[in-house]
Amino acid sequence: MKLVILIISLCIPWGLTAQRISGSVLSEAGNPLIGASVIWIGTTDGVLTDQAGQFIISSSDSSQKYLIASYIGYEPDTLFIRGQHELKFILKSGKILDGIVVQGQRDGVIISDINPIKTEQITQVELTKSACCDLAGCYETQTTVQPQTTNVITNARELRILGLSGVYNQVLIDGFPMIQGLTYTYGISSIPGPLVDNIYVSKGANSVLQGFESISGQINVETKEPDETDRLLLNGYINSFLEKHVNINYAFSNGNWSNMTALHTVQPAGRIDRDRDSFMDLPLLSRYMVFNKWKYGHEQENGLNSRIGLRFLNEHRVGGQISYDVNRDKGSTAIYGQSVQMNQPEFWTKTAYRFNDKHNLVAFSSAFHQQQQSHFGSVFYRASQTNYYGNMQYELRYSNHDVKTGISYRYLNLNETIGFTDSILTRTYDGTYTRFEKIPGLFTENTMRLLDDKLTWIAGIRADNHNQFGWQITPRTLLKYDLSPKSIIRVSIGKGWRTANIFSENIGLLVSSRDIIFAEPLKPERAVNFGINFTQKFETLDDNLSGYFSADYYRTDFKNQIFPDYDSDPTKAILTNYIGTSISNGFQAELFLRIYRRFEIKTGYNYLDVYRQTGSTLFLLPFNPRHKVLSTFSYRPEPGKYHVDMNLHWYGSQRLPNTQSNPSEFRRPDFSRPYATVNAQFTYTLSFLEIYAGCENVFDFRQFQPIISWQNPFSPYFDTSSVWGPTRGREIYLGIRFKFDRK
Repeated sequence: MKLVILIISLCIPWGLTAQRISGSVLSEAGNPLIGASVIWIGTTDGVLTDQAGQFIISSSDSSQKYLIASYIGYEPDTLFIRGQHELKFILKSGKILDGIVVQGQRDGVIISDINPIKTEQITQVELTKSACCDLAGCYETQTTVQPQTTNVITNARELRILGLSGVYNQVLIDGFPMIQGLTYTYGISSIPGPLVDNIYVSKGANSVLQGFESISGQINVETKEPDETDRLLLNGYINSFLEKHVNINYAFSNGNWSNMTALHTVQPAGRIDRDRDSFMDLPLLSRYMVFNKWKYGHEQENGLNSRIGLRFLNEHRVGGQISYDVNRDKGSTAIYGQSVQMNQPEFWTKTAYRFNDKHNLVAFSSAFHQQQQSHFGSVFYRASQTNYYGNMQYELRYSNHDVKTGISYRYLNLNETIGFTDSILTRTYDGTYTRFEKIPGLFTENTMRLLDDKLTWIAGIRADNHNQFGWQITPRTLLKYDLSPKSIIRVSIGKGWRTANIFSENIGLLVSSRDIIFAEPLKPERAVNFGINFTQKFETLDDNLSGYFSADYYRTDFKNQIFPDYDSDPTKAILTNYIGTSISNGFQAELFLRIYRRFEIKTGYNYLDVYRQTGSTLFLLPFNPRHKVLSTFSYRPEPGKYHVDMNLHWYGSQRLPNTQSNPSEFRRPDFSRPYATVNAQFTYTLSFLEIYAGCENVFDFRQFQPIISWQNPFSPYFDTSSVWGPTRGREIYLGIRFKFDRK
């Protein structure tokens, strides 16, 4: 309780008189102008905008009233300062002089100098360096996020941060928690890459504004803005397995309103079995999606502004043995197969009223409903889920403080029915499972800027009342200190908690032949995360060399964790509350260089030490390479008609589930072997047309026959959970993008 009182006291504004103004400098098209000058007129006091076009400038002299923003090739703009705390400069293009060409290239990854939370912003420039068909495939050039396959037969995937299961990082779509429960298993694959504008990735403890769940980090996916994206985008893609993707985005503006409609479909690949285990190497995927986004007004302007999003998803996945026919063999014990059929409508809105530069009121609201019918061999799984999220937030700027406080409400209604079509295996977990959650909450967070803006301190706390587990307190605090304009150190510490959705978040339990044992009632998972990060940016005067170096360390200490025990008995998965020592240590270092504005080189190293301790014995958790190296290379000649992008991933050995009690023919090694994959892509631009072609896993590395007991999929030893590497091998693809701008 003393800690709660201390943090609340820190969240109460206390006076400092220095005038602080933040804002951005943009072109007429809405693009950030990097390195634009923002200066108090009549002085030499000024700053440059960062890679997101943002700036912070301070003054304690009340006579300074005019700010001027300027950028080469654009007309300068001057604003009169009359109590504002947030500004937006829109610079018009200047006159074009013969013989002078002003060019700029937005960075693929931006680490803001201003944001107190160390956040990697992955832009469209970076996303076009690989196929990026869906959200799960948008991290081929990133060190922080590791996509992991959780069911090789239906290609279910999760996004891991700090070596922990994807359930411990919070995935948001436009700031809303749309990936939860049933949507967790396939939700990240249902967001098409051409719909994504930016992805914001942050590790460890984050702001309390979005909730209590982010333990290992947060991924916020920002879809394209209707008033800033291309008027028309057509994207077509086909790979060597004959899987086809088509995307159509159309946007228009009318007065204060703008709208974007996006259509997306995936059509299935052929039936392929390269490793001759009688199972298809990838599922037959059919997906249809309609997305509509409305925008009214602008968030930085006084008055009303709003964003509204609507989406409907229909998806069908079929996997299993090569001769499996879902209409003929569903539930059969002669031919093994899996199918997933889902429908999901969803809605979200963010509406705000800005009274002035000091006072702002924001309302968030989202809801989705999913109906799912699945079967995994002889296991039938039918589920429905309804989710609602609401948040009312008041924002106040006071001197050097940004205070945000409000109330939130979460509602979840999840119904799952499990049944078996055979009695060959001894399984006891059939029945109906119901989860009902109502969680009202209160939160407050204060961002304080001290020491002439060199020190930024975020102190936040929230209290949530779970209908089953009572009040849960979540305090978090973050510090950012500017050692110099280009040298920044950040520190964070905070708590996180979550309730587990056992079946939807551990789909491998339903896929395997193991019996599921609930040894005791399950309680919320809880953890404390601590992290420290250092970022150093650099550039030469002639701009022929620029880049950054970043290093960080994060530690997650679980107070209660639910992790299926696969080792005690190979025929069972035992679920308990583990309150012993469970630790994740993660270290990452990354160096990025841009040379002569044409070459980009990035090298990242990731070390993970993720274990449990029972007595004096340490047990490494499976499927975490202790060592991982990523190297990327990009070449983009001027004037940029084409670019070449390559990346190399090297993975160290990984601990695998213990299979030593199986018969000898169904045993696997305790550790995987190290391996590497290489990806390459070539992109050529012709006016409004882009053609891209590439190859993933150039040298065709594959984990051969990853399914245990594939010869008899209805035996007690059948297991799909030992997947530690790529299983489909080399993939060649070809794609085109038609873009028509708004002019």
